[in-house]
Amino acid sequence: MFRLGDFDYHGKTVFLRIDVNSPVKDGKIISDARFKAVLPTLLYLLEHGAKVVIGTHQSKPYKGDYITTEQHAEILSSLLGQEVEYVEDIFGKYARERIRALKPGEALILENLRFSAEEVFYKSLEECERTFFVKKLSPLIDYVVNDAFAAAHRSQPSLVGFARLKPMIVGYLMEREVKALTKAYETGEKPRVYVLGGAKVDDSLKVAENVLRKGRADLILTGGLVGQVFTLAKGFHLGDTNIEFMEKKGILELVDWAEDILDEFYPCVRTPVDFAVDKNGERVEVDLLSEEKWLFDEYPILDIGARTVEKYREVLMEAKIIVANGPMGVFEREEFALGTVGVFRAIGESPAFSVVGGGHSIASIYQHNIGGISHVSTGGGAMLSFFAGEKLPVLEAFRISYERFRGVLGG
Repeated sequence: MFRLGDFDYHGKTVFLRIDVNSPVKDGKIISDARFKAVLPTLLYLLEHGAKVVIGTHQSKPYKGDYITTEQHAEILSSLLGQEVEYVEDIFGKYARERIRALKPGEALILENLRFSAEEVFYKSLEECERTFFVKKLSPLIDYVVNDAFAAAHRSQPSLVGFARLKPMIVGYLMEREVKALTKAYETGEKPRVYVLGGAKVDDSLKVAENVLRKGRADLILTGGLVGQVFTLAKGFHLGDTNIEFMEKKGILELVDWAEDILDEFYPCVRTPVDFAVDKNGERVEVDLLSEEKWLFDEYPILDIGARTVEKYREVLMEAKIIVANGPMGVFEREEFALGTVGVFRAIGESPAFSVVGGGHSIASIYQHNIGGISHVSTGGGAMLSFFAGEKLPVLEAFRISYERFRGVLGG
């Protein structure tokens, strides 16, 4: 793969694809973590005289956080200490005029790429290459730098469409991510512990199945909805309220799959021994084997319990490698953050090499000032795809571009 130091960027126009898709509250971006993560790549390009055209997406159509990139431009400008122009266009005449007007060391950011219908669908590299987005912008671009690891599992025009048309170069964040995840996945050090939480149950089941079958994990700890599905698969009843919620979410049908994993890899998957329910706004912890488990019928489970946190902590302190994705509960509510914060703190205090990812996980880590984690990944879905053993389209695109353009190295 091409690296940043392989080319001279002075006076060259570079399309920099980043992923600064960020949490939004009341119309305002509330975290700059992803912006800070891509700064080293952006600074390198600007300091080396590139004319930088930044592209990112923000959310999906019809969602509450589907906003323009005007705030993204303001945040980048503030962090850089120089203006990043917001261009209210993607590949139209106005966008192309503003790109042509760039001077060395200047940057602009295009409008939210998902305002273009072509960017919403997953298509093959060949189909992405034929889009209007790629056809209109490629004549203006000399190089493509991709630092959008969090979107590396997607095949969309801005992510893979230029690969056979222009040299596609790995950004610093992308390089760091791939290196850390590869180390965690391929290491022979034991014990290797995976902590799977959050709401992406099917993705987490793919990870569990892959790492256990390929001998990449020794133990899996579960929380969030993933933990609830595995708990049901073990034969415990989690009450009508919680069953109904999982049915609405379409994840009840995954219980059989979880049961197959438990059968094949017993006793490698650990599930919570207690949960915290929301009883009229109050946190109440319920042991799975206690007489209080009737509470599951009436009140929603929003976290793992303190006894589970302690059991998980003991495992994590003995681990050599830890991979964690997703929170243990609804950490956005302070009274139900105990599980997530307790587990992440244990990961930080463990001597293990640790990789933690997922947008919600990152938010919790920064919100509660949790330190000691070896690598905090900016990618949730991309990280899960990586550990599920799937090929990431963006990494494939890097390889294709390198094969196509390696003869111009140093150009």
